Amino acid sequence: MPDAIRSGFTRCPSFRPARRVSVLAALACGGGLAVWLATAEPSATAGVVSQGVAGARWFKGNLHTHTLNSDGDSTPDEVVRWYREHGYDFLVLTDHNFLTGVDGLNATQGAPGKFLVVRGEEVTGSVDTKPIHVNGLDVRRLVDPPVATTVVGMVQGMVDGIRAADGIPSINHPNFGWAISADELAAVQRTKLFEVYNGHPQVNNLGGGDVPGLEETWDRLLTGGKLIYGIAVDDAHHFKRPWDPTASSPGHGWVYVQAPALEPRALVNAVEQGRFYSSTGVVLDSVEATARELRVAVKPTSFSKYRIRFIGRGGRVLREVAAPDARYAFTGDEGYVRAKVVESNGAVAWTQPIGVGPQAPK
Repeated sequence: MPDAIRSGFTRCPSFRPARRVSVLAALACGGGLAVWLATAEPSATAGVVSQGVAGARWFKGNLHTHTLNSDGDSTPDEVVRWYREHGYDFLVLTDHNFLTGVDGLNATQGAPGKFLVVRGEEVTGSVDTKPIHVNGLDVRRLVDPPVATTVVGMVQGMVDGIRAADGIPSINHPNFGWAISADELAAVQRTKLFEVYNGHPQVNNLGGGDVPGLEETWDRLLTGGKLIYGIAVDDAHHFKRPWDPTASSPGHGWVYVQAPALEPRALVNAVEQGRFYSSTGVVLDSVEATARELRVAVKPTSFSKYRIRFIGRGGRVLREVAAPDARYAFTGDEGYVRAKVVESNGAVAWTQPIGVGPQAPK
């Protein structure tokens, strides 16, 4: 993805078009995120000021992958080779309750500034037969699953254990085994990541019966005031059955992360701060947030058409445009605005939510 691509994600309760908003103030409230804001009165034609992370680049990566060290079908070397040969910049290995070493893999297949393997673990347990899985990104040591009798207690214990191991927690596939409800997700503290898309064929991304899909769950959490970012992942287990639709194969979901360097802590910190977008095949050319609007532009293919939806509080579609480039002008009471791009062959991209007005999630 070209370095010149622009993007910005922030949350600020005072982010209203009726006020003059400075780049500095927006960066402060957004925790230093890559913000693209104009300093202009609402009646003016706002230009875009580029105030991203100094020297930041975009890196494509997968945050959830398995090897023979847990329930995958391939060696760590084979798994890493697949991702490097298919154009990824980084890969997190997340075997179940096992910390696969990455030093040797980086020595043989890594390359500074080109490809990196990051240490991770899928902390795995269960409550009343419900499978509870939380990824620890760049953990310093193995994290044992806690003993707990409730879903919230189990998830929270995993999150706390990952934090204690200096890792970044991400809650995995909530609808796998119908394990974690939206209300239970809302009760978990100290985490800002969950999987809005998982490429495993049995994780019920779209929901079913009386259980909402993961996008609806995302909007429920944001509307309820919980700031959380949605990641897309492979959850790949099977690299030797490319013909099998029941296999959990690679290449289905990934993230584009804006980070100052291709280094483990730079990458996972950027993800936790929301400096990324998620995709199942759509590449964005730019995401620009000014004091007045959000603009999303796709890097189009010659064979596709696109719809861009701007979504706010309650999951309401605020605007939909049948084009690869669209804008949404803030009114000031949306709570948050996120964009979803739908490609004509089924691929999707999701931007992270931007807080707008006094009801912005925190």
